[in-house]
Amino acid sequence: MNSLKNNVRLIGHLGQAPDVKNLDGGSTVAKFSVATNENYIDKKGEKQTNTEWHNLVAWGKTAELAGQLLQKGSEVAIEGRLTSHSYEKNGEKKYVTEVVVNEFMLLGKKAS
Repeated sequence: MNSLKNNVRLIGHLGQAPDVKNLDGGSTVAKFSVATNENYIDKKGEKQTNTEWHNLVAWGKTAELAGQLLQKGSEVAIEGRLTSHSYEKNGEKKYVTEVVVNEFMLLGKKAS
């Protein structure tokens, strides 16, 4: 049951190509976002789509592969864990929730 703790799985499309950076310590990080859609019928019987955006971060080899393989519009399956942290900007506390990507799978063709 431990594998069920803090496990996130998403299938969606990238909003932009991953932003890949090589850090001073030798680590590689990639940040990107994925949109997921949920379709439903409202009270009037009309089809509606609810889109949620998810912030993702990948490290190491996963980050390098994301930078090489993923493009804006790519459909991907993501498996990872949820994290959150806060920071101060201009005296105001900001909160960030991200999915740390353990692995991903490119679905379909690469976006052109």
